[in-house]
Amino acid sequence: MAQAAHAEARSQIEGILGAEAATQMPILYGGSVKAGNAAELLSQPDVDGALVGGASLSIEQFGPILDAAPSA
Repeated sequence: MAQAAHAEARSQIEGILGAEAATQMPILYGGSVKAGNAAELLSQPDVDGALVGGASLSIEQFGPILDAAPSA
């Protein structure tokens, strides 16, 4: 579901600003990101990152999210 929403957002950006802008503009996931779903979310082709909330307050919760993030 997140991938579909991000793909639609990227499509809308392309329609307004063009293909180059749509390719270069990062689109971040703003829903609930946890150790248990970070890898799946961050592996989606149109999800470029995540806005991590409460999970960032604990290294036990945030560490696995960092580990799931693809290398830049």
